[in-house]
Amino acid sequence: MGVWNSHTSVGNILGSLIAGAFVSTAWGMSFIVPGLIIASTGILCFFFLVEKPEDVNCTPPQHHVEDDEEPIIQNSSNSDSTSYGACAITAEPLEGAEDTEAISFCGALRIPGVVEFSLCLLFAKLVSYTFLYWLPLYISNVAHFNAKDAGDMSTLFDVGGIVGGIAAGLVSDYSGGRATTCCVMLLTAAPMLFLYNYIGHSSIGTTVGMLLLCGGLVNGPYALITTAVSADLGTHESLRGNSRALSTVTAIIDGTGSVGAALGPLLAGLISPSGWNNVFYMLISADVLACLFLSRLVYKEAQGWCGHFRRLKET
Repeated sequence: MGVWNSHTSVGNILGSLIAGAFVSTAWGMSFIVPGLIIASTGILCFFFLVEKPEDVNCTPPQHHVEDDEEPIIQNSSNSDSTSYGACAITAEPLEGAEDTEAISFCGALRIPGVVEFSLCLLFAKLVSYTFLYWLPLYISNVAHFNAKDAGDMSTLFDVGGIVGGIAAGLVSDYSGGRATTCCVMLLTAAPMLFLYNYIGHSSIGTTVGMLLLCGGLVNGPYALITTAVSADLGTHESLRGNSRALSTVTAIIDGTGSVGAALGPLLAGLISPSGWNNVFYMLISADVLACLFLSRLVYKEAQGWCGHFRRLKET
């Protein structure tokens, strides 16, 4: 998933490079060229993208399906209770695979972890998109680069994001702790953002290194939540393999994150006249808030690891 999600950062890099190439000569081409690329990609997807595995005679994935008595989320007073951590959701057996219906908005919110990861992504995207839109201007003002060089330099943040997304996926797959992986990366990102603001422009080498490091730590959790976490929650065991819940869960998580993507650049524009330091304090605060929303899930993952280690010692 981390490798697949690198397309986001690759697109950001290409967009910055294209805009930088025309910014001083024919700035209108900064919109026309990406528009042509999008249109061409849309045509390719329309004619060649395979929407469902069944269309090419492949078996659809069935997650967490063990027998016919697995539960699916329902709003029923006679339903059984399925719990995960401190949250509980109601469920009842499904009569047949053909009878599955798309999960409701409220039903998706009751899946344990959806609300926490959605709010975490809101603040993670706030930081990521603030860098996407404001980093070239920051580099130009603070490091005194021209517009093209500042745009080119800012792409290093997304290069780090590619590495960070892959690393986050590897660590979370190995450890089984999605929330813990995100929390550790976000907590580490906060002091790194502080250091970048204060020493990040002392030399070219420092600038490159800090941009790569900050990009990896900021975009790593963002990439993990929008891919592996969304897939995990959208195929939660309580859904009994109901694939029609995946799109709703993904939309809730990514849609909440888009709120942060809109707020971040807006807040940066309002705060920047008072100084870039205040912008970075806002970004650091957003990282800390993102971690706080994951604290309950991190605690549950830690409890699971402790129980696993105790059982290993007993055996």
